[in-house]
Amino acid sequence: MKAIALFSGGLDSALAIKLIQDQNIEIEGVYIDTGFESNKEKIEYLKKLADELGIKLTVLDIKEQYINEILFNPVYGYGKNFNPCIDCHANMIRVAKEYMKKTDAKFIISGEVVGQRPMSQRLPALNAVNKLANAEGLVLRPLSAKLLPPTVPETKGWVDREKLLGISGRDRKTQLELAKKYGLENFESPAGGCLLTDINFSKRLKDFSKTLKLTPDEIDLLKVGRHFNIEGKKIIISRKAEENSVLKEYRGELFDKMYPKGFPGPVGLIEKNSPEKIKQLAADMMVSYTRENEGEIIIKDKTYKGVKKDKKEFAKYIV
Repeated sequence: MKAIALFSGGLDSALAIKLIQDQNIEIEGVYIDTGFESNKEKIEYLKKLADELGIKLTVLDIKEQYINEILFNPVYGYGKNFNPCIDCHANMIRVAKEYMKKTDAKFIISGEVVGQRPMSQRLPALNAVNKLANAEGLVLRPLSAKLLPPTVPETKGWVDREKLLGISGRDRKTQLELAKKYGLENFESPAGGCLLTDINFSKRLKDFSKTLKLTPDEIDLLKVGRHFNIEGKKIIISRKAEENSVLKEYRGELFDKMYPKGFPGPVGLIEKNSPEKIKQLAADMMVSYTRENEGEIIIKDKTYKGVKKDKKEFAKYIV
């Protein structure tokens, strides 16, 4: 018998896997990548944790589908920021169900705990997720199973319901005791996670999507740099050296690259077809974030002479 685990890398998903492994069921962990994870080293971390748990890890990249079908038109709306949590969880289940068809898996497990998250893990929200996903009783939540209706793997006897748990609420005492029992130490803090719950990231995304169509190529851009909106045109300038590579590696169709010529400085992106006056201002901005008083900035195939200005002048444009 085999099950697919929605594998986030957090303690709850690891414990859900352990509880089902205890019933001699093979587990394959599936990480569904929407692109909005805050941890840059997420995949490497998941690989290590999967090895520790003794499971196969599969990463499913759904960025394009998520942007086109979920992010901007959620059935159940958003949380405090740009987070469509109920629709997102339901979508993950739908994706996992489709993946099940390619494997010998019979059901799906999730580390969700009743009442742990205010939007997506209240009992009505879990019911909404099941309905929206057409879950058909195939999603087992081992940590809270005794508080929920029996699922297909329980009614068919694949899983012994008596060996499952009835955890609820945000107190993690039981989970930490189980982690000690299973010898789990290298799991992610629950404080990490999705950038769509972050107020500043959400502001950038909302501003971006007012005039531009987001694609997977732009997701990482929203995670780095200083973002400006000048007369409806977007400019991004790196804040530190490690952000330069993200902007340099941009391969999308929405922005042209900006570089300092012959002196050290940030890398920038400017929205294609920006007016000349905005390109000149962008050149001044690029120089202003260096130690130079003036210098040449290359924007696409043209050189502009940038002059240092008081950075306070740019504050009104910051997103």
